Amino acid sequence: MKAMILSQHGGPEVLHVAEMPEPAIGDRDVLVRVRAVALNHLDLWVRSGLPGRSVAFPHIPGSDISGEVAKIGAMVTHVKVGDRVLLAPGVSCGQCEQCVAGRDNFCPDYALFGRQIHGGYAEFVRSPSVNVLPIPGNLRFEEAAAVPLVFLTAWHMLIGRAQLRPAEDVLVIAAGSGVGSAAIQIAKATGARVIATAGSEAKLARAKELGADDVVLHGGEFAREVKRLTDGRGVDVVFEHVGAATWEQSIFSLKTGGRLVTCGATTGFESKININYVFGRQLSILGSFMGQKSELYAALELFKRGLLKPVIDTLLPLDRAADAHRRLENRQQFGKVVLTVP
Repeated sequence: MKAMILSQHGGPEVLHVAEMPEPAIGDRDVLVRVRAVALNHLDLWVRSGLPGRSVAFPHIPGSDISGEVAKIGAMVTHVKVGDRVLLAPGVSCGQCEQCVAGRDNFCPDYALFGRQIHGGYAEFVRSPSVNVLPIPGNLRFEEAAAVPLVFLTAWHMLIGRAQLRPAEDVLVIAAGSGVGSAAIQIAKATGARVIATAGSEAKLARAKELGADDVVLHGGEFAREVKRLTDGRGVDVVFEHVGAATWEQSIFSLKTGGRLVTCGATTGFESKININYVFGRQLSILGSFMGQKSELYAALELFKRGLLKPVIDTLLPLDRAADAHRRLENRQQFGKVVLTVP
């Protein structure tokens, strides 16, 4: 099969087309003919390399995958050849204490398509059958690829970890990102009031179109504007994933007893924190990583009901993966950059 692979770490130019063996499947596996794969910041980190997090070369990136079932293993009964499917991006052992408790994203063997195992920048991908889910409603393949990782992550952050409640105020940092655009919609679906930040007026306008009640440019001391919008109180929940560039202002945006939930740090992992401010105002700082498959099922149900929708910035063919990486790296996008596989 043809695939867009990495043979070394580096810039976008290290992505190149190569012939790779079509994956062989086991009794409980499914072979999916990839139709679309969406980018995440994870793709950039896998390509550029992070200390202590190497990959085995040659490597096929891509965590957000949709397509058609091409083959099924002998023990697979819930899908058939030709079904339109998307893949839950996290693969777990299915047998450990965490997995049997339904907390598969806590599994010690948890792996992501495109990170520890081959992903979707290819004509075919092998998946455990438990990760193969029907595409909800009438979503096109490229729309379905824009759903799994960001909506699962945002759902786990807001519902699973922060336990967002109706009528609360939530601040969504970086609305133009895939996970930010998902968070706005999920928060609105719960009945929360949403304040969203972005780096340009054009992105703020898009955030309002998605349902944000108020918007704030996230350069400088945006916490002052958040406090003004909330009559000096601050927000109940901050949805944070940018890291060093916004961390301090995100903390200052919280009301007394507020919760900050974070799933990443695209601008850097190191930042200062005023410990006295945290305990004096009884703040909660919550880490979040991916989400449980059951949470993805819940999100997909809201797609069926029309309460959530994929947000696509750009569609490019697979052989232009390098251009797609550059667009994401330069923060030009609003929503998801998606590669189509001919």
